[in-house]
Amino acid sequence: MACVKLGSKNDAFQRQGQAWFCTSGLPSDIIVEVGEMSFHLHKFPLLSRSGVMERMIAEAAEEQEEGGVITIPNVPGGAKTFELVAKFCYGVKIDCTPSNVVYLRCAAERLEMTEEYGEGNLISQTEAFLNQVVLKSWKDSLTALQTCDDDILPLADELHITKRCIESLAVKACTDPSLFGWPITEHGGPMQSPGGSVLWNGISTGARLKHSSLDWWYEDAATLSLPLYKRLISALESRGIRPEIIAGSVTSYAKRYIPGLNRRQSSSESSSRLMPVALGTPSSEDKQKLLLEEIDRMLPMQKNLVPTKLLFGLLRTSMILRVNPSCICTLEKRVGMQLDQATVEDLLMPNFTNSMDTLYNVDCVQRILEHFLAMEQVNHGGASPCSIDDEQLIGSPSMPPITMVAKLIDGYLAEVAPDVNLKLPKFQSLAGAVPDYARPLDDGLYRAIDIYLKSHPWLGESDREQLCRLMDCQKLSLEACTHAAQNERLPLRIIVQVLFFEQLQLRTSIAGCFLVSDNFDGSRQLRSGIVGSNEGGWGTAVRENQVLKVGMDSMRMRVSELEKECSNMRQEIEKLGRPKGSSAWGTVSKKFGFKLKSQMCSAQEGSVSNQYNGNKKTEKLKNSQGKNKRSPAISNE
Repeated sequence: MACVKLGSKNDAFQRQGQAWFCTSGLPSDIIVEVGEMSFHLHKFPLLSRSGVMERMIAEAAEEQEEGGVITIPNVPGGAKTFELVAKFCYGVKIDCTPSNVVYLRCAAERLEMTEEYGEGNLISQTEAFLNQVVLKSWKDSLTALQTCDDDILPLADELHITKRCIESLAVKACTDPSLFGWPITEHGGPMQSPGGSVLWNGISTGARLKHSSLDWWYEDAATLSLPLYKRLISALESRGIRPEIIAGSVTSYAKRYIPGLNRRQSSSESSSRLMPVALGTPSSEDKQKLLLEEIDRMLPMQKNLVPTKLLFGLLRTSMILRVNPSCICTLEKRVGMQLDQATVEDLLMPNFTNSMDTLYNVDCVQRILEHFLAMEQVNHGGASPCSIDDEQLIGSPSMPPITMVAKLIDGYLAEVAPDVNLKLPKFQSLAGAVPDYARPLDDGLYRAIDIYLKSHPWLGESDREQLCRLMDCQKLSLEACTHAAQNERLPLRIIVQVLFFEQLQLRTSIAGCFLVSDNFDGSRQLRSGIVGSNEGGWGTAVRENQVLKVGMDSMRMRVSELEKECSNMRQEIEKLGRPKGSSAWGTVSKKFGFKLKSQMCSAQEGSVSNQYNGNKKTEKLKNSQGKNKRSPAISNE
C-alpha cells in the first residue's frame, strides 16, 4: 500500500484516557472536543492552518478570558481523523495512506485548511496524494473507495472523490490486464527484463509475472458496498464493456452476499457466504430484498450470460423473501430464456405461498414454460416447426431445445404427480402446454399420467379418459404399449387404442425386417461373387441372419397373441346385441376414434404372410441355382 509522510517533527502527543495532550513543554491554552475525546492544544498552530478553528477560537476568546473550550461537530472520521489533523498542524510526522486519505481530505475541507492559511496545507497535500499516487493504482483506488462510507459519502461526492475513484477502477477494469500487468504490477511494482522475468537490483530472478484473465477484478469489486458497486457497474456499462463481463461480476457479487443460492453446499461454504453479513453487511430481510432486486436490475437481459442454476437460486430466494412481483416476473423470464439448460431438480421449487395447496410451485413452472414457448415462437418467426426428423429428436446429441424442454416437463410432471393436492386441471394445463411436435415419443408423458392415476385413485372414468387424451397412443414405443395394454388404471377405450396401434407397429416392424432380410441376401451374394470365399465374413453374415430370424419369430408370436386378443374382443362386442345389418367392429372402431378400417388387420396380415411365403420361395430358388452351379465343378474334378 502506498504511503507518504507529512510533517517532519517527532511525535509529541500523549493520550491519557479520553484526552490527548501535546508535550511541547508549554501549557495548553485551548481544549478542542471532538466526540467523546478532548484535545488539550495550543491556539496558534491551529488557527494558522484552519479557518474554522480560527473563527471558533476567536469566538471562545470573546466569551471566556482564559482556558477556552471549543466543540467541533461532525468532523469526518471523528476523533481518530482529528488526531492526525492536529498533528499536521503541529508539523508532526503522519502517514497519509489510501485508507485515511479520504477522511483527511474531507476533514481538511470541513475545517477550511486551504492555502490561504499556510502554504502546503492539508487540502493541497491530500489532493496531490490522491491524484498522483492513489488513482494510478487499482488496489489503492479500491481501498480509498471502500472508505467512502455513509458518514462521509455526501462530502466525498461533493469533492468528486468517489467519482474519481470509480472512474479509475472502471478504466483499469476495461483494459486488458496483460498489457500492463494489472493487478500484479502495482505502482512501484517489480521491473521486468526484456525476456519477461522479474528483476531484483538489476539481476534477473527467473520468476515471471502471472497474467490474469478478464475476471481478475470480480473479487475486489465484490468488496464494495451496494451503492458504490452499482455506480461502478454503471461506469463500466458507459464505457461499453461486454455484457458477459458485467454478468460475471454481478454473479460473483450475488454469490458473496446472498446465502443459499446453491442447494448443494457444505457447512463451511455456507458460513463463508454468511461472513460478509456478519462483518457488517446488511442482513435484515428488507435490505436483502433490496439487494436481490438491485442485482436483478444490474444483470443484462440476455441468454446464456448467467448460469441457469444461479438464476433458479435467485428466483427461489426471491420467493422466500417475497420481493417485488416485477422482480420475480423478470427472473422467471430469465429462467425461461434458457429453460432447455435446466434439470428436473432445478424445477422442484417448494411452494412458499400462504395457500400451500401443492407441495411444489407448479404455477411458477407453468409461467416459465410460457416464457420459453413465447421466445421460441419469436425465434421461429411465429411459425411452428411441425416437421422435425425423428432421428434428430430421439437420438441426436444436438436435440432441439423445444424437445429438451418437453422431456424436462415430462420428468417434472412425474415428480409432482404423487402430490395428492395437485388438481387435475393444473396437471393437464402444464402437460398440455407443451406442443405436440415437441415430443417424438409420449413415453415420458405416459409415465407421468400413470403415476398421477396411481396417486389419485378416486378419479372418475371421465376424468381418467380426459387425462389420457393428453398422450398420443401412436407415439408410444413398443415397451410402453406393452405396459399400457396391461395397465388396469387406464380406461378401456385407451387400452383398445393401445392394442390396435401396437399391432400396427408390430406388423410394420415385421414388414421392415423382411425388406432388410431381402436386401441383406442380395448384397451377400454380390459380395460373395466379387470377393470370393471369405469364411470370416460369411460366418458373421450367417449369425446376423439367424438373429434377424429369431427377432421375426418373436414378433410373429406377439402378433398372433394380439390377434387372439382382438378376436376375443370382437366376439365379446358382437355378443352385446348390435344390429345385424351393421358391422359391429366398424361401429366400435369409430367409437374408439380409429381412423383406419377394420379390414386393415386382415389385409396387412395377408400381405405380410404373402411376403413371407415369397421370401421362402426366393430362398429355395437361390439354393437350387447354387446347386446347379456347383455340379459342373464336381464333374470336372
